[in-house]
Parts: sequence; structure tokens; C-alpha cells
Amino acid sequence: MNRSQAEIHHMDRALELAKLGQGYVEPNPMVGCVIACGDEVVGEGYHQRFGGPHAERVALQAAGEAARGGTMCVTLEPCCHHGQTPPCVAAILAAGIVRVVIAGRDPFPRVDGGGIRLLHEAGLDVEIGIGESEARSLNAPYLKLIETGRPWVIAKWAMTLDGKIATHTGDSQWISNESSRATVHQLRGRVDAILVGSGTARADDPLLTARPAGRRTATRFVLDTNASLALDSQLVKTAGQIPVSVVVGSEAPAERAQALADAGCEVLSIAAESRGAQVEELLHELGRRRMTNVLVEGGGTLLGSLHDQRLIDEVHVFIAPKLVGGSQAASPVAGSGIAMMKDALHLDDITVDRLEDDLYVRARMAGSSRASPQSQEE
Repeated sequence: MNRSQAEIHHMDRALELAKLGQGYVEPNPMVGCVIACGDEVVGEGYHQRFGGPHAERVALQAAGEAARGGTMCVTLEPCCHHGQTPPCVAAILAAGIVRVVIAGRDPFPRVDGGGIRLLHEAGLDVEIGIGESEARSLNAPYLKLIETGRPWVIAKWAMTLDGKIATHTGDSQWISNESSRATVHQLRGRVDAILVGSGTARADDPLLTARPAGRRTATRFVLDTNASLALDSQLVKTAGQIPVSVVVGSEAPAERAQALADAGCEVLSIAAESRGAQVEELLHELGRRRMTNVLVEGGGTLLGSLHDQRLIDEVHVFIAPKLVGGSQAASPVAGSGIAMMKDALHLDDITVDRLEDDLYVRARMAGSSRASPQSQEE
């Protein structure tokens, strides 16, 4: 293959490697790197954990002296600043790399094209843009955090084929099958936060943990304006082992809030004029805590509020081959909704899998995958 084809192939491999860091590197971006001399790959690597060596250094260490005179394909502009690790540009220059192919520029203020500039000034051949769209999509959650100060919002629900998340009596266990529930546990195991409304916490008494444990341990948030979460609930009883934050309003009785705090929960007071404003401020608070991904598991009121404010980025829906009917049976997304079908929110990047008899649909809100390539690597 010619040089262009080879570099596209190497960038595809770098993107595959980058994804291996999912759940380990946040709030940093996922980054992969491949080093080649001629047609031979001499080193590859990826950013494996937050605070650990960056992808470029891992690949350079793997290549050793074979990197001299080679080409590096990397999914994000190499850093040029001292953070938790030394600058990668210095390592690239010391290794004798002569060409660097970069999927996308890093506008984090301490980089912001500085890595590319230093490589150019040192006389290296630098090309930008191969694999850019794929790299943006891969790191869209991280890019959103940097651009908006809010985490990537993943809405998850299980429903029957007729669109119900419970019967008219409120019974919901179990809609989906064991394979679907196992997939939910995997999803929980790679996010920073899991959010539910007080109604779901009361009706389902969920634990909201990943079983078995995943790559991350999510903080469990309950949007509970009146601090009504039961002290004998699974969430409160396990707050000492896995963090629980109860988001209350200014009207929450002080004694109830104190009881939850005494039981080991964080009580986070967010005063707002509406549920929607409270949710938006909570997302900003999660962003201030550098949480990259938040999984919202319902119920319909909370998901409806997020939908009405266009705050959902991605959906994971488990559809069971069941019919329950009932005009009073709950649907997954409530709120005000859309008035005209032409204004309905569209989804793209759609994937449909079969989990035994269930259908598993994953999709992103149209446009969510095309965030501009930004990062804040340490």
C-alpha cells in the first residue's frame, strides 16, 4: 500500500487502541498511537489510565530505537506542557520521529496548537485530519465536558414493545431479560455518575451499582427535592461503601436532610425555580467535579425534563417482546414533549443488537458526535 493508505490503516488501529482506555482515562480523552517505519509497525500504545503515561510515550517505549526515522500516527495532538506527565512533544523529538500524523488538534489552552507548532519548528513533517471525524466521535463525551462544562448524558430505559416502562399498577420488574440487565451493569461500570428521580428510587428501591464491578465506581445521585429518600432503602444502606448524593431543594425539611447526611449520604442542595433548572444546575455541578459521563436511569419525569431541555446526548434502550397496554401505564419520556412531529428530535449513529429476545438500541442525538476536537489532558 502507498503511504496515504498505510497511514489511514495505522490511524484506524490507533483509534482501536484508544477505545481500550474507555472507563479508565476519564476525565482525560482516549488516545491511541502507532509508530511505523516503512510498512513495518514498530510500536503502538494507548493512554491506559488517568495520570499514567500518554499514548505517545507508551508507543515510543515499545518501539525503542526502531522509532528513529519513523512515522507516528496519533489520535490527538501531542501535548507540549507539564501536567501529571511530561510533555509528549519532547519525547517525540528525542526519539527521532520524522513525521507525525494527527487526527485532530487539541485546543486545550495549555496545548492549543502548541504541540503542532513545536513539531513544525523542529522540522518534522506534520499532517492533521486523517481519522478526525472518528476521533471526534470517540471523544465526544470528553469534548462536551470541555466545551459546555457539562457531562455527556446517557439516557437508559427498558420498555415493552408498546412503549411502557411499567404496568398501570407501577410494576416493572422485570421488563428486560438477564442479558439486557447484564449489559446495563457493564454500562454502569464505565460512567462517573448514575442519576434517578425520587419516584424511581421509591418505587424500585434500586441499588444502582455495577455487578460485577466495572472500570469505574459511579456516584449514585437521586433528584429528591423534599429529601424523601427512605433511610432503609438500598441506596442509603450502602452509602458508606459506594457514594450516594441526594439532590434536594430549598424546601427540603432540615431534619430529613440531616438524617440522610448522618446515614452517610451527601446532601446536595440546589435551589431552582423548576425541576428543569435544578437538573441543569446539577449537570453543571457534575461538570465542575470533572465527571465525563452520567447515566440517567429514569423515571419518565426526569427523562422528560432532560428531553424538553435538549440535554440528552445518547440513548440506550432495551425493548422486550411484551405488551402490557393501559392508558395509565408509564412511558419512558414524559415532560411537555414535542408539539409537531416535524420538530421531533432525530437520532443518528444507530446500532441495533439482539440480546436473546430483547432488542438493544443505541443511538446519539443528531449532531452530538460532531463536537469540535477538544481535550484537557493532564
